Amino acid sequence: MALFGANFRLYLKDGSYHRVSEYQVQEDRVRFYSTERRDWEEIPTDLIDLKKTETERKEVDAQRSANAAAQDEEDQAERALAKEISRIPVDPGVYLMEAETLREIPQADTKFVTDKKRSILKAMSPIPIVNGKATIEVDGEKSKNIIRESRPEFYLRQSKHPKMALVRVEPKANSRIIERVVIVPIEKIMLEEQDQVETFRRQFAEGLYKIWPIEKLPVGEYAVIQFSGNGEANPQVWDFRIE
Repeated sequence: MALFGANFRLYLKDGSYHRVSEYQVQEDRVRFYSTERRDWEEIPTDLIDLKKTETERKEVDAQRSANAAAQDEEDQAERALAKEISRIPVDPGVYLMEAETLREIPQADTKFVTDKKRSILKAMSPIPIVNGKATIEVDGEKSKNIIRESRPEFYLRQSKHPKMALVRVEPKANSRIIERVVIVPIEKIMLEEQDQVETFRRQFAEGLYKIWPIEKLPVGEYAVIQFSGNGEANPQVWDFRIE
């Protein structure tokens, strides 16, 4: 009988051992390959503790198999990640993975709304500092971007490190509120208030991020937003509706 695999200890009954890669029980002799002397050797069978040797050999083989399985799982995960990243376009924007199809979510135009004035703002446009409160809004009571997956996974490809969030959007007549803003004109800052959804976030590479909700989203209006967080109140918005 020949037993081989990873290196292990061939135990003698006196407590000593040989480091071997395999051994063969041949009637009254045990023939083994010594990894220390790199040669075949023999020893009487009645001097060998075969039970202890076999116990350790099985443990070594089991650990080797577990390590190989873990490495294989890690390799598969790395290949899957590389494939996932390769599918995201290099152009800045927000993308949604639906089954095996990648869908680009169009960026929405935003409005800065106060009691006295309403102005349409493109992404990153400067906002005038005026006293009071305001809202950042998008047109329409419902988003045209319908998503039927309750835990959508979004990819953000951006040229810089953004702050990002998944927010609940508040419907109102003919528009939807993305965030509320408290304006402090003396300090020339704007305090942003958002109804953020709890999310998982992951950075895949420079300028590539993934964000998705921890819990399933109920039917309603939402948006992925990128914002500076430094009191400028100029979020970029990608709105959608869960149906």
